[in-house]
Amino acid sequence: MSLESLRYSRGSLQVLNQLLLPQLSQYDPVTGVRDGADAIRTMKVRGAPAIAIVGSLSLAVELTSSPPQQTADLLAFVRESLALLVGARPTAVNMKKAADELSAFLAEEAEKPGVTAQELTDSVIRWAESLLEKDVKDNRMIGDLGAQHILQTAGAPGGVVIMTHCNTGSLATAGYGTALGVVRSLQAMGRLSHVFCTETRPYNQGSRLTAYELVYEKIPATLITDSMAAVTMRERQFSPPAVVVGADRVVANGDTANKVGTYQLAVLAKHHGIPFCVAAPSTSCDLSLPTGGSIVIEERPGQELTDINGVRVAAPAH
Repeated sequence: MSLESLRYSRGSLQVLNQLLLPQLSQYDPVTGVRDGADAIRTMKVRGAPAIAIVGSLSLAVELTSSPPQQTADLLAFVRESLALLVGARPTAVNMKKAADELSAFLAEEAEKPGVTAQELTDSVIRWAESLLEKDVKDNRMIGDLGAQHILQTAGAPGGVVIMTHCNTGSLATAGYGTALGVVRSLQAMGRLSHVFCTETRPYNQGSRLTAYELVYEKIPATLITDSMAAVTMRERQFSPPAVVVGADRVVANGDTANKVGTYQLAVLAKHHGIPFCVAAPSTSCDLSLPTGGSIVIEERPGQELTDINGVRVAAPAH
């Protein structure tokens, strides 16, 4: 059984506090939209697909416990809530896309003759809940298609070697994962030889989360520092298979924004003749932007680089 990034039932949402991993597995309650936005902003929950799901479900939870009695109040509350959730982490497009789709859906439902505020509220809740099932289904398809593509590219009968960056598994999604879903599918086929996962500084999602998932599921893997990627590609002789990463946003020309450090892996993979693959759901695609230069890149607090667990490790004034 894969790890769960969240636990949901009608009116109740808990998120696995990923700030505490791998030392402690603790699920924190999300009682409403402000809790959801805070969990996203502080990175208790992260990964573009999971951000959209937790944001939408936090709205569903609050609507379950405190449903507006008037249609106008419901529309205003949903609009304000979605703006708050989208602003929590702007680079990942999934939450923005979910917000736009939910807004359009709600506007259409509100136009139906005789519809009540309670009926609209129930529709919003069901819409948010549908994201859970769809995400897992999409991820399994991404995993299977990605695995088949890599095996066709490799053209070798034995096991393949994969390098990945950041965390793109069950902890970044509703389940199974995107890039790590490809790894899971290869493992299930008996065609995975080894995984190299990078630590992913400055927030260490690779060492804290991806390595945690790989150990949990007994997938053969080695954790390396970000600066070891080039020598690992050279010395380990991937012959190809591939570097597989996720994406926070993919724009119209194919440019991709992802965790810092992804670009250098792409350059290194090209230099060593190793295929570089992005595994992402359609919810990460933003065709409204022509190139990656238009993507708003989130800037994180400097303490994530200078401090570890609240203890400063960098020299003063840096």
